[in-house]
Amino acid sequence: MAFVTIRKRTVVIVLSAVLALVTVFATAATVIASTRATGNITIVIDAGHGGADGGVTGITTGTKESDINLSIAKYLMKYLQDGGYNVVMTRSDSAAVCGGIKYNKREDMRVRRDIVKAAKPDLVISVHCNAYPVSSVKGAQAFFAGNSEGERYALTVQNYFNDVLNDKPRKAAVGDYYILNCSEYPSVLCECGFLSNSKEENLLITASYQEKVAYTIYSAVNSVFGEKT
Repeated sequence: MAFVTIRKRTVVIVLSAVLALVTVFATAATVIASTRATGNITIVIDAGHGGADGGVTGITTGTKESDINLSIAKYLMKYLQDGGYNVVMTRSDSAAVCGGIKYNKREDMRVRRDIVKAAKPDLVISVHCNAYPVSSVKGAQAFFAGNSEGERYALTVQNYFNDVLNDKPRKAAVGDYYILNCSEYPSVLCECGFLSNSKEENLLITASYQEKVAYTIYSAVNSVFGEKT
């Protein structure tokens, strides 16, 4: 009787130990997967324009593109950091990236390039707003350098833009932009809407919509990195 009791107790102890080990290994596997998905991934967020270069302006309110870009970029930074990504910003305030008293566009872009190259990122996301002579044109659109790894990210971002932000679908497109071509790292330029369209401008100037745009970009990018794990 005592022997049987000992056997039962031993089995219970062994099973408890095994279950504990399984739990530990499962938890460790989850942590490792999470780290692989995010913790070792660096993303550069480039808020377009800044300083004396305000970019395009809203057709109704005259709001500067550079201010909207920065706000969206900051929301995007928060979502990415909360998701475990390493984030590097080319600018985090309203000043030009190049600094100095006199603004120089070429120097400003060179500094952005140097920030990208120093960060050695897994992805560069440049945030902009668009404008067009025909005020009825609207919609968020993603651009990438031709024959580049950035295409995959741009296509995914565009799908999310179409699902969440756009009334009518737009297509991701090849863009001949400096920030897309200045480094060997995958890069996407996000035109988050048209400030030449009054309806879209009135959305883009609000914090709630800026945050919505940022979360849409984050969700798209996160989905791609999730596939790689």
